[in-house]
Amino acid sequence: MTNEALKELAKDINGLTTYEYLANHIDTIDDDMPVVVDSMIRADGTGQFSVSAARYLAAIGLERFRPHIDRLVEAAIDKDREHRYIADLLPSIWGTEYEANAEELALTDNNFRRIYKRITVPKSGI
Repeated sequence: MTNEALKELAKDINGLTTYEYLANHIDTIDDDMPVVVDSMIRADGTGQFSVSAARYLAAIGLERFRPHIDRLVEAAIDKDREHRYIADLLPSIWGTEYEANAEELALTDNNFRRIYKRITVPKSGI
């Protein structure tokens, strides 16, 4: 990542600039992912772009980007207090059949459990 790119990401005020950088450099971004994720977490105050970035990375390569997706999801859960965006993560990250596997996923994946609990309570006891 160039110094110019770092300066642009440092100016990001809502996550959009970082998301655009991520999308435009997806083929060469592997080494820069920690910096990009840090920028997204810092800039995105609502979780909107963190959710979008996590969904995008999952579509490109869930296992390739797993540690970065997990960080983005964790940040989105904390920032999306009104639950406007995090529900979209459930099918994107855990598959369209996530409800059938909810109990097992809740036991093995803290991010899933946190989202599922926020989205389904009081419907679920998980």
